[in-house]
Parts: sequence; structure tokens; C-alpha cells
Amino acid sequence: MRHLLRKSAAVFPRPKLPFISLRLLSSSSVKRQETESFAAPDDHYDVVVSGGGMVGFAAACVLGRSKRLSDRRILLLEGGPKKPWSLPKEYTNRVCALSGHTQRLFEKHGIWEHIMRMRAQPVRRMQVWESCSEAMITFDEQYQDDVVAHIVENDVILQAIKNQMPDHVEVQFNSKVDGYDLPQDSSSRVTISLANGKTLSTDLLIGADGAKSLVRQTMGSQYLGWEYDQMGIVATLQLSEPSDNTVAWQRFLPTGPIALLPLTDDRSSLVWSTTKDNAKTLLELPEEEFTDALNRAIWDNSRTDQTVQAVHEKWMNMLDVLIPSQGVDVRQLPPSVSAVIPGSRGAFPLGLGHAVHYVAPRVALIGDAAHRVHPLAGQGVNLGFGDVTSLSETLEKAVLLGADIGDVRELHKYESERQKHNVATMASIDGLYRLYSCNATPVVLLRSLGLSAVNVLSPLKRYIMKHAES
Repeated sequence: MRHLLRKSAAVFPRPKLPFISLRLLSSSSVKRQETESFAAPDDHYDVVVSGGGMVGFAAACVLGRSKRLSDRRILLLEGGPKKPWSLPKEYTNRVCALSGHTQRLFEKHGIWEHIMRMRAQPVRRMQVWESCSEAMITFDEQYQDDVVAHIVENDVILQAIKNQMPDHVEVQFNSKVDGYDLPQDSSSRVTISLANGKTLSTDLLIGADGAKSLVRQTMGSQYLGWEYDQMGIVATLQLSEPSDNTVAWQRFLPTGPIALLPLTDDRSSLVWSTTKDNAKTLLELPEEEFTDALNRAIWDNSRTDQTVQAVHEKWMNMLDVLIPSQGVDVRQLPPSVSAVIPGSRGAFPLGLGHAVHYVAPRVALIGDAAHRVHPLAGQGVNLGFGDVTSLSETLEKAVLLGADIGDVRELHKYESERQKHNVATMASIDGLYRLYSCNATPVVLLRSLGLSAVNVLSPLKRYIMKHAES
């Protein structure tokens, strides 16, 4: 019988927790429709990547450039149209903080040079502080081998990957998927039904189709996730004065973190996480009033808890005696914003999600299809590019050993490696979000003392940075 898989997800409610709504998507989330038998596929590929975002294009590019996979037919399915693109004069409002690990992946495959020929801004220092006390932490180049990160627009990253795509990798635009027929074991292939009536088969299906992944639903992998009661506001900002703008600033407010990411000497990118109600209000403000609200969020100290402040000062004096520092981190003043670039404001919902399983026979999930995180640590897309690195290395080793690239035993090696890293990172990010969402004085005091202690412990800071870029 022909199996066509419909997009349908049964949502099982859980008790509502503070700041979140919980959902669990399981194997019962996807229903199969029994119809006529499948005809022979119109074409066969060794690897099909479903989803053409940054991570999907990166997967197709990296696999296509692999010497060990050079004889394999690789296809990328992109649901949207092919659009002409040129570098705009003004910066766009969606950017990524690319880690050292991502940079090394891109350098290996020739993508990085395309990015540098367009535009990217190095981050040489990161300063994080909170609004309820004077506690802060800084990271700079001394804690790793190179710069902290590079701020790059999403469109620039995507175009750089496309520029380096091997000729033998086929990209099909306007290719919407109706459904997938997945095998129970590795003895048969995946069959893909397209909206245009064609069918394809493949030895390995890579799901890079986003947080609402149809590939993941078809796998029946349980998905634990929740929406935060927050939106992420993005915009491109004009700074009041030109400067050596290579510092990333992040301040934790009771309503969520606000970050200024450097773009040029007089431009920064805004990522402001706040409640949905506040986000709606902010987006409706005239540009001048929005700029005023933004500067207050960065500079206003009226929320400082005087009790916490007094204890924190004594704590810092004690740390200075116990751990004499070589060159104490100097608190730098963040820039002030003079204007928001017209038309650059936007917003998107924030949430967390994680697939219990990344793989099944002849299927693997990468990027947002496998995991979704809060943007406060700038790790979302870096986790996806880490998936690409790990999966490509796993497939190369399988080919070297003469194994089937769709064998679930080989794919489990990828799943084990990435879940070990991704789950720890996601738990840390979610924990930080919850810790800084609480305004109770005891909690504010404990987190302030802890943040300042970490700031003077160089080995611990170095470990945190190494984990973030791995």
C-alpha cells in the first residue's frame, strides 16, 4: 500500500509552568494515510537534504565537498523560490554570532572567505551585566585562541554557502514535500512525495526543515518543547558616536535580556527578549520613543537592589583578598543609541524544543528540526552547524569502513555525540533564562555573588568559552 504522511500533530497539554507552556509530541502525532501502491520513484539520490535554510544548505555543501562522498548523488529540497540576491547597503536585522567552531568549519570548506569578502564584524570582548546589582562578567580574546565571535547577517551566511556549493550537488527550489515513507529498517529506502506529483527515493534523508519539522513528525520522535512568554525584538541601530565597536553587550532585565551586537563603528544589531505584551507595545512606538525606551533599558539603574548592592560590595572586597587578580576587568560603558534604522524593527516568538531521537533508519535530524533554544547565548545556529560537522564526519567514517550511510547503527554515533553536547548547552541556557527571570532578593543576591565569583576565576571562564565554541 502507498503510505502518504500528512502533517498533523496531536498536542498533549501539561500543567502550565511559570513562563512556559509545555507540549509533548510523540509517535502518535503523525497519522499515515493508506492509499494506492507507490509507483517506481522518478529519481534516486544517495542523500536528500530536506530544508534550505542556513543549516540545510551548509549540510548539502559540506557533504558535497567531502572527498569520501564525492561519488554520491546529493539533492537539496528547498520549498521557496530561487531569488536573486546582492549585498544590500544597509545591514539586515537578523544576524548570528558565529563561534570559533563554526568559523573553522567554514574555513575548511572555503565558505569563510566569501563571508569576509562581504561583511563580518569581530567581537573581541563580551560584557554581561544585570540590572538589579553591579555584578558582571566579561569574556575576551585571552580566554580563547581567537576573537570571541563574528557577527554576520543571516543572508550573508546563506549566500556565502551558496557561492561555495559544488556543481554536482543538485538544488531544487519550489520543491514542497507532501510526505515521506520511512522504512522500518535499513533494508529499504526512504520515499519522498513532492507536491508536483513526483516521487524520489534516497539512502539517507536529512531533516533540516525547521522547528515544525515534518521529517521529525514522520519519524515519530517525541518532541519536548515549550514556548516562553517572550518575543525577540530585532532591529539595526545607529549609535550616537562612532567608536571601535567590537564589544558585544548583554544586560539581563527582569523581563528578559537585551543585547547589542557590533556591526560597524556606528552600527549595532539589537536582540531584545521581552514579554509578549511589552514587545507589542514597543513595536507600536514611534521610532524616537522606541529609541528612548531602548536607552533606558541599557542605562537605567533604578532597579538596583540596595541590600544586594551592599552585600555584593563586601563580597567583591573579599574575593579581591582571596583571589588577587592580575588586571581586574574594567567595567566599560555601553554605547548609547541615537536612532533605529527605519523599517528594521521586527519580532519573533521564543521557545525551547528538543527531539528525543535525532535518527531513525535512513533518517537524521539537524538544526532546528532537532533542537531549538533561547537566543540569549547566541548558540542556536552554532548548534546546527555543529550538527553538520558531526554528521559529515560520521558519514565519512562509515564510507571509510564500507558501511551503509543510512545504517541506523552508524547514525546513532552522530546522535550520541550531538545530544551529549546539545542537551547540556540547552539546559544551561534555559537555566540562565529562569535564573534571571526571578526578582526575589535572595535569588538576585545569590546570582550576583555567583556571577562575580565566576568572573574572577579565569580557568572557569576559559572552560565556559571552550564549551560554547565546541
